[in-house]
Amino acid sequence: MSIFAAAIDNLFADPNIARDAVYIADGGAPVLIRVVMRRADEITGFGEARLWSETTRVDLRVAEAANPRPGDRIEIDGEGFLIQGEPVRDRERLVWTVDLRPV
Repeated sequence: MSIFAAAIDNLFADPNIARDAVYIADGGAPVLIRVVMRRADEITGFGEARLWSETTRVDLRVAEAANPRPGDRIEIDGEGFLIQGEPVRDRERLVWTVDLRPV
């Protein structure tokens, strides 16, 4: 295991940073995973305008969710979300960042 993988495992194990969630691939069985919440607002440029939107982003470990796809479901604290858009992996290929929308 690389030092990066060990650091990621420590971050996702920390109860102050990560939380439990349920990942359900489209047509698959529920799997208990850990997620790191981002919930950052996003400002997008469109021509001369700047648009603000509330977003929900989470990080997932590749080891727990090998191939998340748009339409897959994530439940956090009883609240359901669908993955929208294409998930993006980090440079080390250890973490997915996914955009979510409420169900």
